Amino acid sequence: MIDKKHVIHQLEEMAVLLELSGANPFKVRAFSNAARTLQGVPEDIEELIRSGHLTQIKGIGKSIADFITEFVRTGKVAELEQLKSTIPSGLIEMLKIPGMGPKKIKAVWEKLGITTLGELEYACKENRLVDLEGFGQKTQEKILAGIEMVKRFSERHLLSEVREQAEALFEQVQGFPGIIRSELAGSLRRWKETVKDIDILVSAKDEDRDAIMDRFTGLPQVETIIAKGHTKSSIVLQSGINADLRVVSDEQFPYALHHFTGSKEHNIAMRELARSMNLKMNEYGLFRNETENIPCRDEAEIFRQLKMQFIPPELRENYGEIEAARKNRIPELVNLSDLRGVVHVHSNFSDGVNSIEELARFCREAGYEYLVISDHSQSAAYANGLTEERIVQQHQVIDELNSRFHDFRILKSIECDILPDGSLDYSDEVLARFDLVIASIHSRMKMTEEEATRRLITAIRNPYVTIIGHPTGRLLLAREGYPVDMPRLIRTAAEEQVSIELNANPHRLDIDWRWLREAKAQGVKISINPDAHRLEGIGDIRYGVGVARKGWLSREDVLNCLSAEDVLAFARGRRS
Repeated sequence: MIDKKHVIHQLEEMAVLLELSGANPFKVRAFSNAARTLQGVPEDIEELIRSGHLTQIKGIGKSIADFITEFVRTGKVAELEQLKSTIPSGLIEMLKIPGMGPKKIKAVWEKLGITTLGELEYACKENRLVDLEGFGQKTQEKILAGIEMVKRFSERHLLSEVREQAEALFEQVQGFPGIIRSELAGSLRRWKETVKDIDILVSAKDEDRDAIMDRFTGLPQVETIIAKGHTKSSIVLQSGINADLRVVSDEQFPYALHHFTGSKEHNIAMRELARSMNLKMNEYGLFRNETENIPCRDEAEIFRQLKMQFIPPELRENYGEIEAARKNRIPELVNLSDLRGVVHVHSNFSDGVNSIEELARFCREAGYEYLVISDHSQSAAYANGLTEERIVQQHQVIDELNSRFHDFRILKSIECDILPDGSLDYSDEVLARFDLVIASIHSRMKMTEEEATRRLITAIRNPYVTIIGHPTGRLLLAREGYPVDMPRLIRTAAEEQVSIELNANPHRLDIDWRWLREAKAQGVKISINPDAHRLEGIGDIRYGVGVARKGWLSREDVLNCLSAEDVLAFARGRRS
């Protein structure tokens, strides 16, 4: 049965969609006023329709009465459905953000092309809204805070959001009396790009379990207790993220850790392998003759008992890791400490927050040997892209800073827009002034696979291009990337000796880890880049490293594991 609440919601939605579509303001106001009027009408809506008294209510004329009647009788309104089909659904979701009314939503849609909550968040973090008329720094900060509130109720979360909270929670749990061993498990331990919840596994004596659960469910950041038991408790944090704590005996810990790390597909394949060896494997143990448990001190011992190399958690997706481990072909994976330089950082010359000197000192203090400044090119007007005159000014600043640094180096780069035909945003003469060039697509992203692939490949073949930036343009949980023939792209990058970026910004993590093994096999260097727009964004490199490990990369596969001189030689090699 359709009641008055449903009708009011439809009228309000119609008013919003009309405003977003740029309809006549009087029509927008008519639907908005009709919704408010109906809230104060005590009569049943169906009775008003039957009696013909609907149009006698002030503010409800024939067209709105027809709208209401159609909805009550059919459950939908053709005019509203048609309007919905022309407006991105993500714009409606933005209405949940406090202070984001139709006018502001319309502005970010029309001026910046933003159509989803994730795109809006990304734009705020890149300072895109600051100079937009009617916004500013404070409004941008309020929108970001509002997005955080909305996201509390979403089902999946970015790896970075969950990991930061998980690490803080894990640190608290580790300090509980009675805990013997503890570890983060689940998709977080496997460094999946999006995560549903937090899984923590601990071992303890049976008599300590209830006290551990009391402490866990009593933590100050707990908003709701979903379940509390002797072996498992589930909570919802104030951020809206779910967290599970499982307690096992210390003898069971290695087997449980492997099982609850997953993935499901990996676990199934491992159990099948054990079965082929006349063993039984589950979260409780590794058994011979069904009941005789084979003692294992840790996960590494489990793999040894199965006559295979240890499989790092990041690889446990049943993507060939079991076959490789049985042949001792699991590579030594790249570590954060292997990276020698920070590539792809934006300064306040374009849309970054910090000066080049601030960024350089930050990287130097963090132990890096070089920084590659990569501001936006001239076509990116929304990001204060660099004109040729401002390139000269920036390079003067870099030269002056380099004259003062003796143990650190700043390299000159640009994130150059790839134009629709695949050409670059500057002439070759201008590109030659840079030490290296990152080429990326930022505009006209509605392309077929052939159009997108041809556009990228045309850019790859420009001898001044060193790195292809975020190759699919995706924004996780916000925007699908444009379709790309990735095998063809990787093959061409290998032929042309062009690096492909693994954009470490947690909203991107693009190139997808599933393609990294293919790139590695073809000898394509991957550059793990933070795409940072402020100092704290440089720390996102760790998410890139986690995903690189997931893609089987070793330090030899990563461009910025090279020295500055070797990176320069890599770039110069294409120009000769």
